[in-house]
Amino acid sequence: MRRERGAPRPGWEKIIESQGLAYHRAAHPEGLSRPYWDESVHYVFSMDEVDALEAQVEELHEMCLRAAGHVVETGRFAEFAIPEWAAEDVARSWERRDPHLYGRFDLRYDGTGPAKLLEYNADTPTSLLESSVVQWFWLKDTHPDDDQWNSVHERLIDRWSAMTLPPGPTHFSWTNMDETGEEAMTLAYLQETADQAGLHTVAIAMEDIGWDSLNRRFVDVEERMIRSVFKLYPWEWMLADPFGRHAVRHATWIEPLWKALLSNKALLAILWELYPGHPNLLPAYLDGPRDLTSYIAKPLLGREGASMRIVTPDGGQETPGSYGREGYVHQAFDALPDFDGQRPVLGAWMVADEPAGLGIRETSGLITDDTSSFVPHRIERP
Repeated sequence: MRRERGAPRPGWEKIIESQGLAYHRAAHPEGLSRPYWDESVHYVFSMDEVDALEAQVEELHEMCLRAAGHVVETGRFAEFAIPEWAAEDVARSWERRDPHLYGRFDLRYDGTGPAKLLEYNADTPTSLLESSVVQWFWLKDTHPDDDQWNSVHERLIDRWSAMTLPPGPTHFSWTNMDETGEEAMTLAYLQETADQAGLHTVAIAMEDIGWDSLNRRFVDVEERMIRSVFKLYPWEWMLADPFGRHAVRHATWIEPLWKALLSNKALLAILWELYPGHPNLLPAYLDGPRDLTSYIAKPLLGREGASMRIVTPDGGQETPGSYGREGYVHQAFDALPDFDGQRPVLGAWMVADEPAGLGIRETSGLITDDTSSFVPHRIERP
């Protein structure tokens, strides 16, 4: 694994916008000189490295599924801040194996040892279009003889084709709270993959989904019954909404309710409990840092690196945010590797239960947040 520099393609902004990456100009807070999509640099991997990463990610996913089963079997929902009234519904969703689509592992990896799991974005992961489409065309334009860990697009279409969904259109829903357009862009892309799989789809804002109390069903703006919904709206928000008690029992939601267990950072502590010393895990605890001298406190339901606290013998660091009322997990702190002053996080994609590809975000800081840039990668042919 190494980081290389290269000249951006002439007119790269228009190229990526034509491929759907419309929000890249609004993706960063104001005042940053580096673009969100940065093809002036990229990472290079060997095929052996990618094969090893793929095997590790597949094992991590299997471990996460077993951890979810453990939580359901032992009733440990309170540790995940799952409301008591919703616990049985989470269990039923898991027992039915309600269909799921995709997820993204965030990994620490420097090319010299096993990847370390930082978290699993298993409910509403983004940076998808960048990983599946945009960096693929970058590869074809700049290094056509090389390869890339990237079968995301094809696997998404295949997964939609394999799903058994209720009759009628599948609705694709975003929230009007999306200020940058990232969620709308991601949703439009996923809707396109479903269309290519032959599904009948309809786009709708979450705020426009109505509840028909007489017939006890969700409806869209045309009063059509909503039977299945893909949502870019986290389950913890849904459970806190007034319609949350209806949502857990009506309609097929993708991602399903049981994904609320995998997208919660309490999962990190459960994994360490079930697989202590596993080479792809970092020690993690829910009841405090215990014997960890260097650790990072992560809110169970935090997003974009907000409300985190790093503690080391040499000092600490905090990020602003309003998360944490739901509790924290304390994970051993292993600083992201330094490549030319930048620290990459590897985002390894799962589609259904299969590893599907890789996206990389990097920043100069110790915590990957909304100031990070997405950079492409390639697999060097021998």
